[in-house]
Amino acid sequence: MVVGYIGRVNRLVAYLRDHVFVDFQGELTVEKLRELLAGDDSRDAKNLLARVTRDGGSNDMMVALADCLLEVVQAALTDEVMREQLRAYVEA
Repeated sequence: MVVGYIGRVNRLVAYLRDHVFVDFQGELTVEKLRELLAGDDSRDAKNLLARVTRDGGSNDMMVALADCLLEVVQAALTDEVMREQLRAYVEA
């Protein structure tokens, strides 16, 4: 019966990993971005600020970043990590 249980848990783990999403809390205004980048004279910082300003805010950047990070997060969430977190939830 242990094999059946492991198979069901593995299906749950796969489902959770396939349905995870990345989101950011809070609002990142252009003013806040300027504040966070203050003193950074790098080309990357200048280009990012120019792009966000041109786009009229950071929403497009945040959506694109979340989409790009999703694959990284899904890859980092191994079966073992997911099972450990499910065990931690059950034991809490």
